[in-house]
Amino acid sequence: MGTMNQKEIQLANRPKGLPGIEDFKFVTREIPVPGENEILVRTLYLSVDPYMRGRMQDTKSYIPPFKLHEAISGGVIAEVAESNSSHFKQGDVVIGNLNWAEYSVVTEKEIRTIDPSVAPVTTHLGILGMPGLTAYFGLLDIGQPRKGETVVVSGAAGAVGSVVGQIAKIKGARVVGLAGSEEKISLLKNEFGFDEAINYKTAQNIREALSETCPDGIDVYFDNVGGEITDAVFTLLNKNARIPLCGSISSYNVEGEDLGPRIQTAMIKTSALMKGFTVGDYASRFKEGAAQLGKWLQEGKLQYEETIIEGFENTPEAFLGLFKGTNLGKQLVKTAHPKYAKL
Repeated sequence: MGTMNQKEIQLANRPKGLPGIEDFKFVTREIPVPGENEILVRTLYLSVDPYMRGRMQDTKSYIPPFKLHEAISGGVIAEVAESNSSHFKQGDVVIGNLNWAEYSVVTEKEIRTIDPSVAPVTTHLGILGMPGLTAYFGLLDIGQPRKGETVVVSGAAGAVGSVVGQIAKIKGARVVGLAGSEEKISLLKNEFGFDEAINYKTAQNIREALSETCPDGIDVYFDNVGGEITDAVFTLLNKNARIPLCGSISSYNVEGEDLGPRIQTAMIKTSALMKGFTVGDYASRFKEGAAQLGKWLQEGKLQYEETIIEGFENTPEAFLGLFKGTNLGKQLVKTAHPKYAKL
């Protein structure tokens, strides 16, 4: 198999503003041969996520930047094609943070097996994976929603936001979501159980729309987007409001400084708590979060949506679509049909 070729996707340029297709490069390489205790895996699904935009910049952050002219990496579900490890066998379905490549050679510590009989394997990149865990810990540890409180979620139809809203409902809160299309608004209210939803692209005035849908003010704001939506939320915060700061996708492609209203006065007046976080902060508790999410999923208390684009060659387009709001729920790329695994 070592003489056969495969493709990988590299970062060709550091984007300025919104990334484009020209910032990605497809490179043909030989399929690597696994050494002692190594495993050759064949990629089945790739995850594309907004945080990857930050890794395209050569700046200090909570995670190192991608290197130019090297493979981009992210969440991957794969099947074991060849194994020189006693812990993995051909046909095992595995997950790990791997290169955007059709094949990868990995060590035993870089992957773990997942059971396709428990839930669809794609859920491990979505509701049972990083997005679900981000929602779980951010909302419950920082937001701490209580029965009868009002929880507002921006980016509510995405992989994280849709789970946040549903967990808030499980906890007895009233939930308002913001999204960018009527299809997404319908999804939030009819499938995910949000009490109200606002189309921020068609609303004449975001603050007025929030004021109408949150007549008792806002107790918890789960922020995925930043920008003008967050500016409006600050004017409606209740005393002791909590704000889990998860993302700021509105500014990821902004060139120069992202300026907005000053928040200090609003936070002092309301004694509000605003805390930024990444899911890695809770790594020691991942097992706990995954178990609870899995239980709620099996009980029918959680629903999920996926947008799956087929074809490894379409990975850059899938990533760019995140910044245009084309995805419902978790955005995935199906790169291949299984040869060895039974799905």
